[in-house]
Amino acid sequence: MLFVLVMSGCSTNEESKKEEAGTEKVELTISAAASLQDAINEIKTAYEKENSNVKINLNFGASGALQQQISKGAPVDLFFSAAEDKFDQLVDEKLIEKDKGIDLLGNEIVLVVPQDSDQSIKEFEDLPKAKKIAIGTPETVPAGQYGKEMLENLGVWKDSEEKVVYAKDVRQVLTYVETENVDAGIVYKTDALTSEKVKITATASEDTHTPIIYPVGVIKESSHLEEANDFYEYLQTEKAMEIFVKYGFADIN
Repeated sequence: MLFVLVMSGCSTNEESKKEEAGTEKVELTISAAASLQDAINEIKTAYEKENSNVKINLNFGASGALQQQISKGAPVDLFFSAAEDKFDQLVDEKLIEKDKGIDLLGNEIVLVVPQDSDQSIKEFEDLPKAKKIAIGTPETVPAGQYGKEMLENLGVWKDSEEKVVYAKDVRQVLTYVETENVDAGIVYKTDALTSEKVKITATASEDTHTPIIYPVGVIKESSHLEEANDFYEYLQTEKAMEIFVKYGFADIN
């Protein structure tokens, strides 16, 4: 009987070790555009509840800066960009396989001013009246790139350029407006909707800038391809899309 109990204990310990090994925690690193912060944080929470063995680490920033990090070998499993050109560069560099990427979301560019502003800045054409205007650095921040393109097409960039304060990402632009360090800022609609300290006074017409598209894809050299692919698929589910839409993104998939 003692022999049976000992063998039974050994068997139980072995099974326990196997179970522990099978549920070993996997950590994924997701590099995503700063404008996705609120939506992705909510999706991360929902996903981790359903997949207890996966821990998601989020790295937010300007899409251009994130793309450069990945190009230089940063250990990232999935890239969620706010601009196609930054994403396509990684595809061209063979760091993302074309069939492991998809154009998932759309957005809009808006003009915001402090909530209690008494400035007469109602349209983009009014920006030359401002003392300071915040936009993301066009070379690395897609919202800044779209914003500059739009102002050029409206014919007001030259009269506004010397008043521009450049920011590292759209969230910094929003902060500058919220704290009234600038008279106005150009951000995504989704960012503007997260703040009660700013108000939207104008929305850019779609024909004034390149279409705003958010592609997402799995990094080819991911250390956890199976889990990365699973999260990539999860981002396309109805549950995830409901969250994106709630934060003001357009479903273009």
